[in-house]
Amino acid sequence: MQTTLAIVAAYLLGSIPFAMLSSRIFGLADPRTYGSGNPGATNVLRSGNKKAALFTLIGDALKGWVAVFIAQQMGFSSTVIGLVALAVFFGHLYPVFLKFKGGKGVATAAGVLLALDPLLGLAVLGTWLFVAFATRYSSLAAVLAAGLAPVYSVLMHGAGGQVIFVGILAMALIGKHWPNIQRLMAGQEAKIGSKKKA
Repeated sequence: MQTTLAIVAAYLLGSIPFAMLSSRIFGLADPRTYGSGNPGATNVLRSGNKKAALFTLIGDALKGWVAVFIAQQMGFSSTVIGLVALAVFFGHLYPVFLKFKGGKGVATAAGVLLALDPLLGLAVLGTWLFVAFATRYSSLAAVLAAGLAPVYSVLMHGAGGQVIFVGILAMALIGKHWPNIQRLMAGQEAKIGSKKKA
């Protein structure tokens, strides 16, 4: 019962849409109505309000970190902690509060990985930052960082149980970016900081 409650609580925490909250707080339009239509920090940034984008980024990352951290402090097994990590992540991707149409999960995944394994989280985050600054494509950075996350996990800890959860998270994140991948291949993907379009 305790395990079930932890997983459900993690999912509900992940479902909190910080992009929507920040847009309301800063008096912005619904982020689903412009740019990529994604309720995430990168799209909120297209509104031109950097504070709102930062609030979204921190909120989305923090909910991933908090869910895993609390599970760790409660003394759950590594398997349950992994399930909690996936629950908060999938809560962001498919939030009950937004009719199961959520964000791409980049910030939440970063928070989850930083809590699961700080070194792994920093390696993945460093990859995202390098690619993002080099190319100005958030989606490309996310896909490459996600694809390398299981590789980093294996190199750091071997093919243990953690890599399974990291691999599921990575595949789900890449899957959510499939439309972005198609636009990247067609040369139509918007770069970081590009202005919103209705």
